[in-house]
Amino acid sequence: MGRVSGKVALITGAAVGLGRADALALAREGARVYLTDVNADAGTALAAEINRAYPGAAHFARLDVRDEEQWRSTIADAQQRFGGLHVLVNNAGVVIIGTPETTTLEQFRFQNAVMSEGVFLGCKHAIPALRASGGGSIINMSSVASHLGYPVFYAYGAAKGAVRSMTKAIAVHCQMNKYNIRCNSIHAGAMHTAMVENASKELGMEMSAYEASPTGLGKPEDVANLVLFLASDESRFINGAELMIDNALTVQ
Repeated sequence: MGRVSGKVALITGAAVGLGRADALALAREGARVYLTDVNADAGTALAAEINRAYPGAAHFARLDVRDEEQWRSTIADAQQRFGGLHVLVNNAGVVIIGTPETTTLEQFRFQNAVMSEGVFLGCKHAIPALRASGGGSIINMSSVASHLGYPVFYAYGAAKGAVRSMTKAIAVHCQMNKYNIRCNSIHAGAMHTAMVENASKELGMEMSAYEASPTGLGKPEDVANLVLFLASDESRFINGAELMIDNALTVQ
């Protein structure tokens, strides 16, 4: 217990799925969690759930990660409310099925605005806050889609590839400037979340088809355990890394 005691973590896309699991894991280990999402109902409910177990440990605020002014005000509020910022988890994501030929420009721009521009804005405005708190950890959610050729996840893969590249540049930038800020990316395979389930249904694939495969489906808690490690001081020498959590999918 207490692996991230005293730390303040801001999580995007925190209301459901992987973000929800991240928030629960970090709060359980002593962090105060600033939850953000566009799903205000689920986000508010999660904050209340965490606060029942750990009084005062959570706060929810609506954040559209595409909006730079909202990022500014959200980070400022997190600093004022909890006294600083030590961890940023860029988790917000969305997937729209589409190949290189069927994806519309609007769909491409939307997915990249959420996942590429959203990560860009989060890192840009969190770095000064992390520096003011003495340093910290940025955890960017990329995907195995940034390593593999998935035509039906064309725009999603493009956005996650940008996250992969930005993570490395941020890690080196912060190291060169002696900011004491680490930045790593997580590359998850198929996890048992509503987003994966909805994509599977749209593609006409049963969830059982994934579960019966050699890799199977991971659980949100599997990713949350890795987020917890990267948020903690246990990972102090891990920086600029791509951490695969896919049960060997990308090495087959």
